Amino acid sequence: MQQNNSVTEFILLGLTQNPMRQKMVFVIFFIFYVGTVVGNLLIIVTIKYSPTLGNPMYFFLFYLSLTDSCFSTSIAPRLLVDSLSAKKIITYNECMTQVFALHLFGCMEIFVLIFMAADRYVAICKPLHYPTIMRRQVCTILIVLAWIGSFIHSIAQIILALRLPFCGPNLIDHYCCDLQPLLKLACMDTYRINLLLVSNSGAICSSSFVILIISYIVILHSLRNHSGEGRKKALSTCTSHIIVVILSFGPCIFIYTRPPTSFPMDKMVTVFYTIGTPFLNPLIYTLRNAEVKNAMRKLWHIKITSESKR
Repeated sequence: MQQNNSVTEFILLGLTQNPMRQKMVFVIFFIFYVGTVVGNLLIIVTIKYSPTLGNPMYFFLFYLSLTDSCFSTSIAPRLLVDSLSAKKIITYNECMTQVFALHLFGCMEIFVLIFMAADRYVAICKPLHYPTIMRRQVCTILIVLAWIGSFIHSIAQIILALRLPFCGPNLIDHYCCDLQPLLKLACMDTYRINLLLVSNSGAICSSSFVILIISYIVILHSLRNHSGEGRKKALSTCTSHIIVVILSFGPCIFIYTRPPTSFPMDKMVTVFYTIGTPFLNPLIYTLRNAEVKNAMRKLWHIKITSESKR
C-alpha cells in the first residue's frame, strides 16, 4: 500500500493536547460509544426476535442500526485509546483501513436512509401496491446493492488516498484518518484529487439529501388525504426520519462539498456525525416509535419471565 512515500506512520493530534481534557474526552466518548453499541444492538435484537416488527421499515431500520454500530466502531475505539496515549501513532496501512471503513459504513447509511424514505413514500402514497412493491425479496436485493455500491465508493476513496505521496510532516490535525486532513499533508498539488473527492463523496451527500428532502415533502403533502389517526402515526414516523436525515447529512455536506480548507469547527462537526449521530439514532427511533417501544417491552418481559421460571 505504500507507494511514493517516505512516511510510514502518522501522528494524530486528536481533539486536544491538554492531558486533563484528554481524560474528559475518554470519559465522555466512552459513554457515547457504549450507548451507541448498546442502543443499536437493542434495536437489532428487538427487530430480529419480534414478530410484530416484520415490515420493510423495520427491516431497513435493522440495517441502519447495524451500520451505525460498525460506523462508530471504525472511529470511536481508536479515539478512546488515543485519548489515553501520550503519542497517538497510526501506521499508514491502519490509516488507509480507517478511510475505507469510514466511507464504507457512511455510504451504507446514506443508502439505507434513502430506502427508508422510499418505503415510507410507497406506504403512504401507494398503500394498495405496498405489499407488492416492498416485498422481502425486493428489500433484500436493495440491501445487497447498497453494500456493493458502498464498497465501490470506498474503493474509489482508497484509490484517491493511495495516489497521495507523503514525504514531509506526518502530523494529522484530527482524531481520525480521512481524505480531507490527508490532502493537507500530501507533497503534490491536490486540486484535482479534491475535485474528485467533492464530485464523489460531496455529490453523494448533496444529491441524496435533496432527494430525501423532496421525498418527505411529497409524503407530508400527501398526508392531507389521510384520516386523523393515520396521519398522526405517519407524521410521527416521518418526523423521526427527517430528524435523522438532517443530523446525518448536514455535517457530511459541510465536510465534503468544499475546497480543502480548514475551519475551527471541523473536528466538532466530524465528531457529531461519526460519534453523535450513531448515538442519537436509536434514541430517536425508539422514543418516537410506539411499536418499537412496545416490542422491546414484550421481548424483555418474555425474557425476564422465562428466566424467572428456571
